Amino acid sequence: MTRINKAIELLEQGQPVYNISTDGPCFEKGVELAKTWADCINVNLEHHPFDMAALDAFMHGLIAGGPTRSGHRTPTVIVTLPMAAVSEDAVRANSWMINQALTRGVHGLLLCHAETPGAVRAYVESGRFAYMTAGVGEALGIGRRGGGGQDVAAKMWGLPLPEYMERCDVWPLNPKGEIILGIKIENRRALANVEASTRVPGLCFAEWGPGDMGMSFGYPDRHDPPYPPEVWEARNRVFAALKAAGCYFQESGRSETLLDKIKEGVKFLNVGRSGKELIETGRKFTNRTMPW
Repeated sequence: MTRINKAIELLEQGQPVYNISTDGPCFEKGVELAKTWADCINVNLEHHPFDMAALDAFMHGLIAGGPTRSGHRTPTVIVTLPMAAVSEDAVRANSWMINQALTRGVHGLLLCHAETPGAVRAYVESGRFAYMTAGVGEALGIGRRGGGGQDVAAKMWGLPLPEYMERCDVWPLNPKGEIILGIKIENRRALANVEASTRVPGLCFAEWGPGDMGMSFGYPDRHDPPYPPEVWEARNRVFAALKAAGCYFQESGRSETLLDKIKEGVKFLNVGRSGKELIETGRKFTNRTMPW
């Protein structure tokens, strides 16, 4: 094990990352998922209470039930934030959520409805301390993450504080970083700016949010395929923008499409809690050697 963040280690090996989602985090659920066959756990706080005490307990549960078979202290944990990134000001006003979640020792964040490059820039800046200078320039300002909670996060990662402060930057902008930041391009306003938004330094991945994207085109419930042509075109535009920006694409993987998505280059694959056999098919296809 060379990484705190298992997802980064897999991506550096050219391997896909398999995600499962959970809500209602608690200590018992952390213990239950500590040995999960997935690589990454997405804690969905977009539509569930933003309860940092519960998230803290969940992280402690993962540690108590771990380590993973791959030798990592915990699986990668990504929190979906409940803010809508409709503007730079909206993200600045809600940046306390970013600080709170990172203090709990999670390994990544996912920002919903990322509609403008300014909103994405504010998001990245809010996840970095001011001394982190990689990428700072015209496209990215200095970090704004507040100091004071880093000792809590360092203990969650099992690191001495000085080492945590060296490694808690965003990857791949900082090759030594252990935090990954993602966004959702999930409506037509966000789609109009996707090429500029995905070029903001500091991003790792994005998804296209088919349910909300479909709603923005006038469809109440088109979360699952087959998609109308304009919704499918939106998906492909997001994917193309990410490829051009050097970022990774996240999407649901089903049994009938999983291998096609891997061949296409999808690197974050969301699967259901019953998807163990599906994941094993994908791992065998890519000749993966890291245990889950």
